[in-house]
Amino acid sequence: MSLREGGLQAPTRHPLDWQSAEFYDEQKCLAELERVFDICHGCRRCVSLCDSFPVLFDLIDESPTMELDGVDKARFSDVVDQCYLCDLCYQTKCPYVPPHEWALDYPHLMLRAKAIRFKQEGSTLRDKVLTATTTVGALASIPVIDVTVNAMNKVGVVRKGMEAVLGVHHQAKVPQYHANHLKKRLKKHQPGAQDPQPAGPTRGRVAVFGTCYGTYNTPQMGEDLVRVFEHNRIPTRLVQGERCCGMPKLEHGDLQSVAALKEHNIPILVQAIRDGWDIVAPVPSCVLMFKQELPLMFPDDADVQLVKANIFDPFEYLVHRHKAGLLNTDFPVSLGKVAYQVACHQRVQNIGLKTRDVLALIPGTEVKAIERCSGHDGTYAVRKETFERAMKIVKPVVNQVKQFDPAAYTSDCPMAGSHIAHGLGDDREPLHPLSLLRKAYGI
Repeated sequence: MSLREGGLQAPTRHPLDWQSAEFYDEQKCLAELERVFDICHGCRRCVSLCDSFPVLFDLIDESPTMELDGVDKARFSDVVDQCYLCDLCYQTKCPYVPPHEWALDYPHLMLRAKAIRFKQEGSTLRDKVLTATTTVGALASIPVIDVTVNAMNKVGVVRKGMEAVLGVHHQAKVPQYHANHLKKRLKKHQPGAQDPQPAGPTRGRVAVFGTCYGTYNTPQMGEDLVRVFEHNRIPTRLVQGERCCGMPKLEHGDLQSVAALKEHNIPILVQAIRDGWDIVAPVPSCVLMFKQELPLMFPDDADVQLVKANIFDPFEYLVHRHKAGLLNTDFPVSLGKVAYQVACHQRVQNIGLKTRDVLALIPGTEVKAIERCSGHDGTYAVRKETFERAMKIVKPVVNQVKQFDPAAYTSDCPMAGSHIAHGLGDDREPLHPLSLLRKAYGI
């Protein structure tokens, strides 16, 4: 028997057997939910994470027996609905993950339940719109349309209508769209002419996977990434022709759409890698998709594994450069106090707090890392039925930001930053860490 709790073995993540008939067997999934929920009930270490656990424990505590056998199994879906696959329970809390004999993988069990429901019921109009990030972003960023969409999203009666028709909460902060999106901003950009300098696993040339959100909603983030990397003599270019990484589809259990997006994106990224480019994406969820979820869905696909080995978080990349003495540490501008929310999908990459480490190199800068979930998760914070829960989850982060009283607050996840801003409810807007780094460089 392999022991996880108190042992020396690292957690093992098993591939997701999503293409087997057994994966979609509802009764077998229900039996596994019952097994895992009963173990979680006896442990309760994850109660401070997403609302999936409090909902489960409340169902048990309010049942006639105060045990799992007193809970109506039809209510198990209430627990599944609150899991947004942040992965923190697996990576930071659960003592029973493999190689422990109980072999719990709570996030992938929730994903299995979501996939079964998606196969049975399909997707709602709301979820189709919210997960079609490439299509919606391209349409909403057309000149004039972007101005109209952004304006209408601020009109109360329109938002009430969106809530009634689409189920998007009228108070939720929705992203803006930009006609001057990332591809337009960098259309004429040419990679620096300097010879690439390898450092650690990096080769010194970066192809930027812009991401849907980074392209259409926060193009400044991607532009700042390019300027910072070029300032560090790292030639950069945009990946051309990419589509959504697939994370929004994954979170809704639409695994066939994830596979289709993988079939589109992976050949493009593989070609860039074979041409001598590393891959960097500014949104943690997209990096995690290529580093973890796709490799677990397609463990025997050599191209997927090649991308996994050659995609990096931006600050992970910069730390590799710094260790080799190649990071420009001439920062003429200090940042003062910076409150830094550590994005969940970055934490579970097991790379450490690289963003904090780089920002801490800036003279006159104090960084407070806040390792609490923002509760946004792409769609969770805008859906009518989960908006209030998302606002509750972000409150501890908001309180820590207020107590620290920083000159700036930030998160690697731009959606988390926006959600924190919504919780703060004042005029302060977040600055992405790449924007802060560019500011410190004075470029």
